[in-house]
Amino acid sequence: MTSLPVLTTSPRLAALPVTIANVGLSYDCATTESLLAGMLRLGRKGIPAGCVSGGCGVCKVRIVEGAVQSLGPISRAHVSSEEEANGYTLACRVAPTQAVCLEVAARLRKPFLGSATAVVQRPAS
Repeated sequence: MTSLPVLTTSPRLAALPVTIANVGLSYDCATTESLLAGMLRLGRKGIPAGCVSGGCGVCKVRIVEGAVQSLGPISRAHVSSEEEANGYTLACRVAPTQAVCLEVAARLRKPFLGSATAVVQRPAS
């Protein structure tokens, strides 16, 4: 039996369930918005967000189940042809066409502040 799409607040926009397997989070995403935009619109967290336009690669995911459609080109600097063939994509560049289960693939490799070995001391008053 095929389930019907879940509707968002607008009855004209069909939404489909998206599950982030790494963190056990689910949300509904419109078929006209990116997987990342759908998550951010609902104030959810689970997929790392950076530039939100495909330039940084922070939102790299692997589609485990379901299907997506491209909303624009995906930079080969972040997703190789081989990776794409294995289900990897950028969450900011694809929209769901079926219910989706994904895994977050991107990891920030550099700490934001670097090594915190120095300690600033205030002068005694």
